[in-house]
Amino acid sequence: MVKRVNLRDDECPVARALDVIGDWWSLLIIRDALDGVRRFNEFQTGLGIAKGMLATRLRDLTERGILESAPASDGSAYREYVLTEKGRGLFLVIVALRQWGEDHLFGPNQPMSSLVETKTGAPVARLGLLAQNGQRLEWTDTKVTKAED
Repeated sequence: MVKRVNLRDDECPVARALDVIGDWWSLLIIRDALDGVRRFNEFQTGLGIAKGMLATRLRDLTERGILESAPASDGSAYREYVLTEKGRGLFLVIVALRQWGEDHLFGPNQPMSSLVETKTGAPVARLGLLAQNGQRLEWTDTKVTKAED
């Protein structure tokens, strides 16, 4: 079995982010939490993930500060998993993945879920990267500057 590489101290923010959320189960758990899923059995049923795998991912996301465990909102003895501010900050990442999937992974007549505004039901606008002056940027308009030692 291949040992997982630790990227916690990498100088690249993308590498550090992937160290925390870089597997599909974690991203799908975060997606579902953004949609209001809070309980272990709801995650397990909705995702079809093995209980042991889910327990491991929930524990890791909690230890990394993406989720927090809280008493059930209905007063029962159950615990719920709630997104922290850090976890809610992944909303744009999930939307970007969604929009990329919409653009590249569906045929013309294939049904797919939609992301719409709660108040109006209108589809959300496409994400885009903007310069400080508001001008839209493409990947060729940017570069990464390496960290200095």
